[in-house]
Amino acid sequence: MSGPDGSEQSVKKHDFVLARLGAIAAFVGATFALTGCGQPASQGAAPPPAPVTVAQPVKRTVTDWDEFTGRFEAVEEVQVRPRVGGFVNSVEFQDGAIVHQGDLLYVIDPRPFEAVATQAEGQLSDARAKVELAKRELDRGLSLVQTSAVSEQVVDQRRQALQAAHAAEVQAEGALKAARLNIEFTHVTAPLTGRVSRHFVSPGNLVQGSDNGSSTLLTSIVTLDPIYVYFDMDEATFIKYSKLWFEGRRPSSRDTANPVQVTLAGETKPSHEGTINFLDNRLDVSTGTLRSRAVVKNTDLSILPGQFSRVRLIGSAPYEALLIPDVAVATDQSRKIVFVVKPDDTVEARPVVLGPLDDGLRVIREGLKAEDRVIVNGIQRARVGAKVAPQTAPAPAGGKPGDKS
Repeated sequence: MSGPDGSEQSVKKHDFVLARLGAIAAFVGATFALTGCGQPASQGAAPPPAPVTVAQPVKRTVTDWDEFTGRFEAVEEVQVRPRVGGFVNSVEFQDGAIVHQGDLLYVIDPRPFEAVATQAEGQLSDARAKVELAKRELDRGLSLVQTSAVSEQVVDQRRQALQAAHAAEVQAEGALKAARLNIEFTHVTAPLTGRVSRHFVSPGNLVQGSDNGSSTLLTSIVTLDPIYVYFDMDEATFIKYSKLWFEGRRPSSRDTANPVQVTLAGETKPSHEGTINFLDNRLDVSTGTLRSRAVVKNTDLSILPGQFSRVRLIGSAPYEALLIPDVAVATDQSRKIVFVVKPDDTVEARPVVLGPLDDGLRVIREGLKAEDRVIVNGIQRARVGAKVAPQTAPAPAGGKPGDKS
């Protein structure tokens, strides 16, 4: 058995163990408490402002342009047909080549017409001989009537015979000219300068000739420089132009050669320029459009009749406007908006009224001021009412910066 001293030592040892366990528990509890308090602090930290790029609108003088779909047509087009019939001897042009006025295209067998011309020459010689005979007989009659050797009736008959001989001579001369013209018509030439189509009749074929449009089609020629572009203007645009003309803010295309710009298929900007030279006198009742025409330079002959194009027609007088990159414009349901950074660096959605594109920039008719800071890059990071970290970009001169978000 242990004595009293042994019991006292056991009690002290037990108290020491309990004290150590309490200290460890307190340390672990404090550690958990510190960890638990630190976690909400980390979750509640505010994110930094989103970086965006801003730029002020560009102010410059612009002119509105309206765009239409156009189709090119030749200023002049000719269907080449023979004026005399016969067998084709030769084709004197290359299919699709440029021909000049007077160039030989076809040769039709001229021998039948040469024979007719020879016959006409003989008839003319006979008629002239009869005229000479009638003249001599009349002269003799006039001499004899002085001595009453012949009567006045005989002189009148001889005078009439001379007139008939002159008429026969004129007829013979006309027949000879017609025969020579037919010989000339056997050489079919280009009536104008332009690009010729393929030959529709090969040598050895018989063609019909006439002056009433029923002759055989040989080929066709179209002029290329200049060239027409036709387009249809809708009624609303026509009314707008008329109103601008009445207000003195835009000249009428009927009496002024208003400029147009033409963009061909596959092009991103206009490559040809021209001027309006025709407006029809009425609107098409079936489409409600006004047929319009512009004449365009085609010095490189790159445009062919029948091609489609986009035609831009001047739609206003020059005016001062604010412009921003088109990528800065967003859509909010049915309205267009831009994001503007206010002086306190918070974002505001500003409704705007858009105008046309001008040299890569979008005209803003209403909703912006010249001093506004518009977000042009980082639109996806902007939130209305939230702060951003704006960085000023150089004012766009003609292009539009890409969105780097």
